[in-house]
Amino acid sequence: MEFKAQNIADFLHGTVEGDANVSVSNVSKIEDGKPGTLTFLANPKYEKYIYSTQASVVLVNTDFNPEHEIQATLIRVDDAYKSFASLLELVDEVQKQKSGIEQPSFIHETAKVGSGIYMGAFAYIGQGSQVGNNVKIYPQVHVGSNVTIADNTILYPGVKIYDNSIIGANCIIHAGAVIGSDGFGFAPMEDGTFKKIPQVGNVIIEDDVEIGANTTIDCSTMGSTIIRKGVKLDNLIQIAHNCEIGENTVMAALVGIAGSTKVGKNNMFGGQVGISGHITIGDNVKIGPMAGVSNSIKSDKTVLGTPAMDIDQALKAYVVFRRLPQMRDQLNDLQKEIKELKSKLNKD
Repeated sequence: MEFKAQNIADFLHGTVEGDANVSVSNVSKIEDGKPGTLTFLANPKYEKYIYSTQASVVLVNTDFNPEHEIQATLIRVDDAYKSFASLLELVDEVQKQKSGIEQPSFIHETAKVGSGIYMGAFAYIGQGSQVGNNVKIYPQVHVGSNVTIADNTILYPGVKIYDNSIIGANCIIHAGAVIGSDGFGFAPMEDGTFKKIPQVGNVIIEDDVEIGANTTIDCSTMGSTIIRKGVKLDNLIQIAHNCEIGENTVMAALVGIAGSTKVGKNNMFGGQVGISGHITIGDNVKIGPMAGVSNSIKSDKTVLGTPAMDIDQALKAYVVFRRLPQMRDQLNDLQKEIKELKSKLNKD
């Protein structure tokens, strides 16, 4: 799709300086701008690029005063960064305007689907499942039996939703994610083997949750594994059986949470955080990247390290850790001095 500079300015309530009829069909970084693209200038340290960019249209703040001639058409707005984000949202919304059911695909005769649904080729909806309005189910998605998916949710290619899962409204689940796979439950036997414990629970994902590519959320042994409203999970995260993740908690890639752990609301976990099972994380907790958490954490704490400790204590420990080579040399020197003193005393 192409948009003229004037159309963009009208949408953003901005003003055009230059050719109002110039058209753009894509976006670009200001330093890598190409003809036919739109970019923006919000950070002053990138101002030098506006004089050389090949982008056709540049969003700038109303108070921007150029020092040199600019070839691109300018659109002046109150906040260039927010305006650019609004345009990206518009483009994203247009790109997701898919509808209809492609073939081959399968919807069980007992399943119910709402209006405005999009279903890509080779997608599957199982027995007794209910899919709401305006749901987007991309190719090769598997929706098992007795699954509920509420309105406006998007399942990208290859998502697998196991039986009895419940997915809320306005959720986004990215490619390859698996919802409701068996929890890792095995009982050790006397002969050294392991007997699988049936996992008969389900997964509940509330509204406005986003789940990254290849993330896995296991069903509970009994009851439900629960992801509360507004949670944002990055790619390659593992949530084990019977966990509960509180509202508006965000986790970066490669976080792993063992079974039956309860995580509060408004938490932030860095990449590669590992959390043991059967513990509780309070509200408003920040956990630094690669931290190993083996004990419960109270609300309003920031922790780092393995084992995870309060940030003040962790920073002091890191200071000591960095000095270990120097301290080792000092210790060796002291040992030598003690040995020499002992030798001298023995001679006397």
